Amino acid sequence: MNEIKVKAEAHTYPVYIGEDLRHHVKQYLPKHYASILIISDDAVAAHYLQDVKESLSEETVFSHTIPAGEKAKNIEIFYQLHSKAIEFGLDRQSLIIALGGGVVGDVAGFVAATFMRGVDFIQMPTTILAHDSSVGGKVAINHEHGKNMIGNFYAPVAVIYDVQTLHTLHNKEVRSGYAELLKEALLADKSLYESLIMMDLSSLTGQNLTNHLTRGIKIKAGIVEIDEHESGIRKHLNLGHTLGHALESILGYGSWTHGELVAIGLLFAVRVSEKMYAINLPFEQLYTWLKDNGYPLQLPDIDPEEILLKMKKDKKTLDSTIQLVLLQDIAQPALMEISDEDLLNKVYDFLRELKQRNK
Repeated sequence: MNEIKVKAEAHTYPVYIGEDLRHHVKQYLPKHYASILIISDDAVAAHYLQDVKESLSEETVFSHTIPAGEKAKNIEIFYQLHSKAIEFGLDRQSLIIALGGGVVGDVAGFVAATFMRGVDFIQMPTTILAHDSSVGGKVAINHEHGKNMIGNFYAPVAVIYDVQTLHTLHNKEVRSGYAELLKEALLADKSLYESLIMMDLSSLTGQNLTNHLTRGIKIKAGIVEIDEHESGIRKHLNLGHTLGHALESILGYGSWTHGELVAIGLLFAVRVSEKMYAINLPFEQLYTWLKDNGYPLQLPDIDPEEILLKMKKDKKTLDSTIQLVLLQDIAQPALMEISDEDLLNKVYDFLRELKQRNK
């Protein structure tokens, strides 16, 4: 088992990464709790909820499942979970465990941040993608006009990452998670990028997963410790996300995976970086790897102006000017303000290039 310490403003918390951890949850609790509410989704609960319950057999445990998928990150589910917490009699000495992927972690974490003005919660990610969202304390739900627009910064008391839960993932979810790992590598670790770009995602081993996840989480933790509230370099973690989130909002949450659209956003960021800094980056290598590993790279026809409008609603936009995370080289990120006209032209050129490549 690997252990990483993450220093948050409120407290330092451990991230445990290994196999079979779901069978030993009690030993990773930081203290005794009056009661525990496990929040999971329909898909994950069928596989792993009973294991976690049995590992906490001596505790007072309740559970509630929400629908699987991004569409569950809404105000109705958020309110429903508060109602369940009240119904189960949770108090300020209770714990919420988020057992699932990024959606469950975001919703359950936001409930924990707001129930009785805040109770402890633990992240138990069950997807590769959630290695990113489970660390750093960002919790949120979606608004119809933008992803993660309603939320807070609220650090968990622990992250318990059982990599065995990743072996039941569909290929789409594996692709989704590795897009975030690629993002972290492009931001801060050239050797990790070179390792990932040589991987065939259909032949991943448990050791591959543990190694890649540990390195990705260390990158995320290192950035978050410097800038927990996203006033500076934490914005770099949005590499590929300004376009990715815009596409997610336009196409509908859940129709593509988050990571699949982040992958397209990474291609866009790399291409724009090449033009803005007059440099050569591994666009072709990245495109080929994504294509060889089954990432969908053909978007439906979308009006570039609609994309621009969605990008302007991104949380990193300042005074209506879009801030785009770019790369001056691998592991050398930079934040650049781009005018609407310039960005619109670049979106148009990029969509046209994607269409030509997929003829």
